[in-house]
Amino acid sequence: MHDIKEIRENLKEFSNQIKKRNVDVKFDEILELDKENRSLIQEKEKLESEKKSISKSKDKSLFKKSKELTDKINTLQSKQLSMSQKLNDLLSSIPNTPLSSVPEGKDESSNKEVEKKGSIKESEFKIKSHYEVGENLNMLDFDLATKTSGSRFVFVKNKLAKLERALSNFMIDVHTKENGYEEISPPLLANFDTMFGTGQLPKFESDQFEIKIDDNNRKFLIPTAEVILTNMAREKTIDIKELPLRYVASTPCFRKEAGSYGKDTKGMIRQHQFYKVELVSLVEPQNCEEELERMTKCASGILDKLKLPYRIVELCTGDMGFSAQKTYDIEVWVPSEKKYREISSCSTCGTFQARRMKAKYKNSKNEKNFIGTLNGSGLAIGRTMIAILENYQDKDGSIIIPDVLKPYMDNIDKISSN
Repeated sequence: MHDIKEIRENLKEFSNQIKKRNVDVKFDEILELDKENRSLIQEKEKLESEKKSISKSKDKSLFKKSKELTDKINTLQSKQLSMSQKLNDLLSSIPNTPLSSVPEGKDESSNKEVEKKGSIKESEFKIKSHYEVGENLNMLDFDLATKTSGSRFVFVKNKLAKLERALSNFMIDVHTKENGYEEISPPLLANFDTMFGTGQLPKFESDQFEIKIDDNNRKFLIPTAEVILTNMAREKTIDIKELPLRYVASTPCFRKEAGSYGKDTKGMIRQHQFYKVELVSLVEPQNCEEELERMTKCASGILDKLKLPYRIVELCTGDMGFSAQKTYDIEVWVPSEKKYREISSCSTCGTFQARRMKAKYKNSKNEKNFIGTLNGSGLAIGRTMIAILENYQDKDGSIIIPDVLKPYMDNIDKISSN
């Protein structure tokens, strides 16, 4: 969320930055609402001062006038609150401004490849898709999931279910033991304020699964653990000595995928329910870019250990998420499609989310400032499984277990139908 004072005082610069996000913002309307809102506040404060003077005088002849002032103040307050809400609604719909180093562009065609690692092996046989391999092993069942739950769900069974769990445990171990993240087991439900804090609401409400509970506070299944982990700092003031704070969680995630109708309907690429290991960092704002590089290295390091080929791409201004200032996507090689697929997205959000959450830190001078927030997948479990099923498949349809996962898989060498 943006500070209206900063927009008012740096309109030209702010407008130029927002144009890079390829969104149409009605700045004239915003500034007019801001002007009216401030005018109402000033008028209300003037009347309140006048009423206070009358109260101090204890002049009974002014009692009627005091009551009239009270009525006017209440009317003004009602108008001002309505005006303020309209202003905040418009401000909350404006995406974050990109860092100056982010490449400009309208869509993924302007993204910039920054690194490519791992060798793509030439196969002596035709690589089957992950869903063909899984169904042949009788360990992925999409038809049954469609009967019980609907499309974009899957039953993962037997040794593949164990592989799914193994991947989660492996990633958590690496991030806690080697990368310094604190493991959290968070709630899977988030209320409206929590979803608003990280930018999922109100703009992306159509993508969320809302849960009906008999209370007045709306609840949603988390679309990513980022939501709940980042909000651990909501309405708090953190001592600078505690920063940086780094959290990791392995959770199921839930998304309607409302904007992806017809895309990736086969297999596990785009599911309504999926598992993901999520990384979140809370830092001093000036350290956000350095922390983004660190987080991206932590996430890509998982693929290095699994010996899976991948590339890192810097997203352009038009392809970044709503709350992001700068984003790196990590894309893993999917042999059956002969292309790279996103397996992680690591972003710095600067103070954008912190403003929405009212999350601050106290510096050495006892001054309070908004914290910097970052998030990234470390990694998406389902897509990591896809990469293993395809990059590690043998000609007989079995799956070779990557060396680093064998301790988590009872030291078996492969998954087969036998």
